[in-house]
Amino acid sequence: MDFAATFTGPLGIIGNFPYNISSQILFKVLDNRQQVVEVVGMFQKEVAERCASKAGSKEYGILSVFLQAYYKVEYLFTVKAGVFNPPPKVLSAVIRLTRNEVATLDCDEKLFWQVVKAGFNQRRKTLRNALSSLINKEKMTEEPLLDLRAERLTVNDFVKITQQITANR
Repeated sequence: MDFAATFTGPLGIIGNFPYNISSQILFKVLDNRQQVVEVVGMFQKEVAERCASKAGSKEYGILSVFLQAYYKVEYLFTVKAGVFNPPPKVLSAVIRLTRNEVATLDCDEKLFWQVVKAGFNQRRKTLRNALSSLINKEKMTEEPLLDLRAERLTVNDFVKITQQITANR
């Protein structure tokens, strides 16, 4: 759906989202972040935890960074399987995304997305190795953030690395 062509003005999205496509729905929200100001929904618990997790946790990943770059993410509560009939085989959780004040990141956003994806696609490697195709190794030898794994970096850390990559190309 083309949100801008279908709706005018800010949008709030509320729902019990299909678990098998919930990540794709959240990426669609990100694509339309200038229009989508709030999302409240029930997701599979693992997806909800991933969205709300902070840097340093094992659940923290690509979706965490992208959502938290543009939204305040709140894990509201867990929904036990027994409240449904028939009960599902997974737990559910309700989260709320509220658009923050970041209209655009203070870096090349397209490169930011590439940096985050490359960092998490090779989670076991330090960023220096995971981002080897994106960075100028000779010019970025002193950056301590590159010695960490992606799950240790905050959104602001990823912005900083993206700025440095741009400056050192």
